[in-house]
Amino acid sequence: MLAKSAPLRPAPRLYLATPEIDDPARIMTPLADALASADVAAVLMRLAPSDPRTMMSRIKVLAPLIQNSGAAVLLDGHADLVARSGADGAHLTGIEALQEAMPPLKPDRIVGVGGLSTRHDAMVAGETGADYVLFGEPDKTGDRPSAEAIADRLAWWAELFEPPCVAHAANLNEAQIFAASGADFVLVDDIVWNDPRGAALALTDVATAICQGFGSQGSAQRADHPNGDAG
Repeated sequence: MLAKSAPLRPAPRLYLATPEIDDPARIMTPLADALASADVAAVLMRLAPSDPRTMMSRIKVLAPLIQNSGAAVLLDGHADLVARSGADGAHLTGIEALQEAMPPLKPDRIVGVGGLSTRHDAMVAGETGADYVLFGEPDKTGDRPSAEAIADRLAWWAELFEPPCVAHAANLNEAQIFAASGADFVLVDDIVWNDPRGAALALTDVATAICQGFGSQGSAQRADHPNGDAG
């Protein structure tokens, strides 16, 4: 008897990171336009350094806009502000930060993690209970792995592990490659906010690139098993 091939995985979804926010009014309109232009699963809110009260105020201004669009609000760090601000979770950098944030945030909030320089770190993050792992983001010096190395890490994770993987894409080509490589979510930031045409058109282009990459992955799988069967 021929065994059925594994079903195609769901299409990757968008994960949008904001610029560093000091004045929410400056980003409100372009953020609203971007959220209306594409299906965004989550927004990573990056806050300019300030006192906790000021940061809480910034979050509370923008969180309803994001959540009313159907996207989750995650804070970049600041796990201590999540519950008080009404955010849906936090993104942490490194295993130590993840482990510290887990007890107060789980199981009610989302906890994701990046800064995973080795495969061992990624596996530890998964075992710790991270809701997702992020690959490909720049380090503190601005360096990041090559697109080929990120794609390889994504493919490895997607094949072996259950928690979702997020890929940081610096351009449209990377968004397409990472969607084909196994990413469950594609995180974008500067390519959206620095586009002179505006955030909405930029994010639409990213969504198209993701669909193209995912479509090529699906076509390859169907070509391997044209009748839906595996021998």
